[in-house]
Amino acid sequence: MQTLSTDDGATVYVSETDGDRGSKGPFLIAYESRDADSRYGWFCTNCESFDNAMDSMGRIKCNQCGNFRKPTEWDAAHE
Repeated sequence: MQTLSTDDGATVYVSETDGDRGSKGPFLIAYESRDADSRYGWFCTNCESFDNAMDSMGRIKCNQCGNFRKPTEWDAAHE
């Protein structure tokens, strides 16, 4: 795992193998501890930012560069 710091100075551990594809680059899972027992959030590899948002359908969007992951779930009633 890669050790990085957030904007507020917290140390987080970014997995180099666990994540999902985005439109501009992968989103990697960030953890609060090296043993990966508690998730911190997502790390956008396109702009190297932790400023990401996820909705209830699993969409992830980077608030810095617009990198986007399609929803992992959807309801056919909304189509």
